[in-house]
Amino acid sequence: MSKVRIAAFSVSIDGFGAGPNQDLQNPLGLRGFELHGWFRPTELFKKMQGESGGTTGIDNEIAAQSFENVGAWILGRNMFGPVRGPWRDDSWKGWWGDNPPYHTPVFVLTHHARSPLTMEGGTTFHFVTDGLESALKQAKDAANGKDVRIGGGVSIIRQYMAAGQIDEMHLAMSPVLLGEGENLFSGINLAQLGFKPSRVVPGENATHVFIEKRERGKR
Repeated sequence: MSKVRIAAFSVSIDGFGAGPNQDLQNPLGLRGFELHGWFRPTELFKKMQGESGGTTGIDNEIAAQSFENVGAWILGRNMFGPVRGPWRDDSWKGWWGDNPPYHTPVFVLTHHARSPLTMEGGTTFHFVTDGLESALKQAKDAANGKDVRIGGGVSIIRQYMAAGQIDEMHLAMSPVLLGEGENLFSGINLAQLGFKPSRVVPGENATHVFIEKRERGKR
């Protein structure tokens, strides 16, 4: 059964999923790269960068699982890049080079229209201007029975959580204290939204917490 899920999303001990002041030099905000210290040494990350080597332990295995059975992605405008306001032109094509790691249709939520952008490796970015529900419907249709992965950033995940659209989450809790930035959980009551922890897996450099929606009628 198709799910809407968050996977391998890095969060600090104090709940931040990104640092403040995102710009071209700081794609994840100030100190944001520290959140991904668990992922960057892995074999999977190295392969995504066109490199060899890397660790092959639990962190790598769980990161690889996060890409399984994903048929489409949803990203926020800030996750796609630092450009604000109307698109000045089509020159910005994301942070990832000519072959982004998605290899599926990707639906980018934005207030400003732009033509679809086809990249190498099967990734096509579609720019959605009519809201969360439209992006999710388009992503589900494109996924063709596979899962839809909400890639971030924090604001988009919070909106889909609040709307009750997330089936399960995998959070990689990094041993980092950011102190400021974008907090994933502030003002959100996960228990009231029907979530419960399902399992916890200690990795080499992060603790992987899996949270899922309770079945109706169960506590």
